[in-house]
Amino acid sequence: MAQPRLARPRTGIWIVIAVLLAASLVGTLWVPFYNHTSPTLGGFPFFYWYQLMWVPIVAILSFAAYLLSRVTRRGSGPAAPQPPEKGPGEVN
Repeated sequence: MAQPRLARPRTGIWIVIAVLLAASLVGTLWVPFYNHTSPTLGGFPFFYWYQLMWVPIVAILSFAAYLLSRVTRRGSGPAAPQPPEKGPGEVN
């Protein structure tokens, strides 16, 4: 009997996922990048509106990473064995 062939992990997709999530971390946690007050936008200093700008960006990047992870999980692993069919009169 042949062994079921396991799907090879899609490392390229996981690298893309890691880059998406790392971009959101670096963009929000690297404070020296946005630690100044000019330019202002609508009266808000750069420090504040830069952080607020990242809220929808991180949501979009996280959603894209989630969708990519679903794509990799869909095709990985062997198919689950089907239970034998029950005959008439047999109980589960």
